[in-house]
Amino acid sequence: MFRPKLPTMPQPTGIVTQPAVIEPTTITPGTPAPPPAPIAPAPVSARPMVQLTPGTALALVGGGTAVVLVVGAVLVSMLLAVAITAASVAVCAVVLRSLLASDAKRR
Repeated sequence: MFRPKLPTMPQPTGIVTQPAVIEPTTITPGTPAPPPAPIAPAPVSARPMVQLTPGTALALVGGGTAVVLVVGAVLVSMLLAVAITAASVAVCAVVLRSLLASDAKRR
């Protein structure tokens, strides 16, 4: 019951072809290749190279940390603004409901 049932391998039907015979190839020596031409050195770029010193690495880390903190503060303040707005709308709804209910009882 708990043993897996393995499918049976069906026997091939129809025409079965034999595998192709691969014959070895012979290598015939030809004329030798000419020696490669000397490679010219790459031209020096006019752009200045960026060198990462410990001071610049520290400045990059500090700048990245500042960006993360500012973005986090903005997102938290937006979330807080949405929460305060939702609470004030809920309070207004409760006050309007109580005013309408008390008005209906007076009539």
